[in-house]
Amino acid sequence: MKRLMRLLAPALMTLLAAAVFLGGPRATHAANPKKNVVVFVVDDQGFQAGCYGNPVIKTPGIDALAAAGTRFTRAACTTASCSASRSVLMTGLYNHATGHYGHAHSYNHFSTYESVRSLPVLLSESGYRTCSIGKYHLAPEYVYHFDTYRNDGIQGNRNSVRMAENAREWISEDSDKPFFLYFCTNDPHRGGGPDGFSNFNDDPEHYPGITPVRYDPQDVVVPPWLPDSPECRGELAEYYQAISRLDQGMVRLIEVLKETGHWVDTLVMFLSDNGPPFPGAKTNLYEPGMNLPLIVRDPEQKQTGLVTDARVVWADITPTILDWCGVEVKPSPPVRTAPNEGKLSKGRGKPQPYRFHGRSFLPALGEEHPAGFDEVYASHTFHEITMYYPMRVIISGKYKYLFNIAHQLPYPFASDLYASPTWQGVLKRNEPMYGKRAVYAYLHRPRHELYDLEQDPHEVENLAFEPKYAEKLAELQKKLKAWQEKTKDPWVLKWEYE
Repeated sequence: MKRLMRLLAPALMTLLAAAVFLGGPRATHAANPKKNVVVFVVDDQGFQAGCYGNPVIKTPGIDALAAAGTRFTRAACTTASCSASRSVLMTGLYNHATGHYGHAHSYNHFSTYESVRSLPVLLSESGYRTCSIGKYHLAPEYVYHFDTYRNDGIQGNRNSVRMAENAREWISEDSDKPFFLYFCTNDPHRGGGPDGFSNFNDDPEHYPGITPVRYDPQDVVVPPWLPDSPECRGELAEYYQAISRLDQGMVRLIEVLKETGHWVDTLVMFLSDNGPPFPGAKTNLYEPGMNLPLIVRDPEQKQTGLVTDARVVWADITPTILDWCGVEVKPSPPVRTAPNEGKLSKGRGKPQPYRFHGRSFLPALGEEHPAGFDEVYASHTFHEITMYYPMRVIISGKYKYLFNIAHQLPYPFASDLYASPTWQGVLKRNEPMYGKRAVYAYLHRPRHELYDLEQDPHEVENLAFEPKYAEKLAELQKKLKAWQEKTKDPWVLKWEYE
């Protein structure tokens, strides 16, 4: 018997290592001391980077990370709103299941259920030291707790070089523990009012350590979903400047990892919480709002400068990081019938496996066209609490289906997007079109939208009411409803009641 166990031991260990967190209960273990993680999250950036094909903007830091890792072309947020999106990437759960529907700050007051176990907490339980620098925008703090917050002198989270210096001080501290750094800039988020970008850009001496990079409005690349107007070009030039400012923090952060000897043992992720801060992108689940940059540099990966078309979403971030770190998740405590009752509900007397909605995308890092990564889901409900417009989305293969649950309402605006010179210029001139889309169609949407993203990447020709696409529409609706039920989406009721 002992000899048999010795023979089986390697196979058993292999099975244990390959197990996914979506499985049953298992014990936690000490983290690998050479498995560090940095997640660099920017605020409202789309594909405005050199490595994503923009020939004008200067982003040497982002481009260097892409050259050293894997660049995703079909990654996506699940909700196109800052706070809600961050709740997803830090939990591996869709926000309709955690209660974090929109902004955490001010009168919005959205927050995550206390039963949720976030990435920094899970890593801390497994022996990691954790640090947040920059934008936080989550609630409550005890659900998203970090060991330390290093925000001295970072000037509204826009001095990314100072943020990187703060990171250097923390990373260099004497510790045997591996580390997790959550590094989040406010750039390139616009401010409120008509001077949304320039009020952060005008003073060249405002950010010590940052060298301003300015752009001529005539040189910028106007994407097809935006109007090519003087106002839009002016705003894009300011927007580019904010991106080049945050990029200098990426340059310095890479230097910090190399100077401290951690470039060889640190997983680095770069991503944006949602699309650019213009109408048509941010707060929308059209492609400009959800199809976003994702760059992953795995120090264990031999090939570099790779590009993958794997469809992944921000619900996959936490499972992927835990997978790379070798961290296993303890089962959740038994579920009781009600908060104030001591009695366990029927059949729930044992600890339950803790399940993520996302999954690890590590297998996709070395693959240009990885199998099994061609279907994703998205869920947006609020931005600000005054902006109720629930959208549910499935992208499967080349088809994208949007379920506009509150389609009877006109589409609501975030205050900063409505005040933008780009949108105000359209209103002032009473222009019928906004980029590729009619202004009326942007404001008044049908209940169902179906697009062929290969033939119609700008989502202009709605196929939902074409008879020859009825079968495809029904197939995607069935999948979306099943996913809503599986992820406990309260809005699944709308299929029947409205």
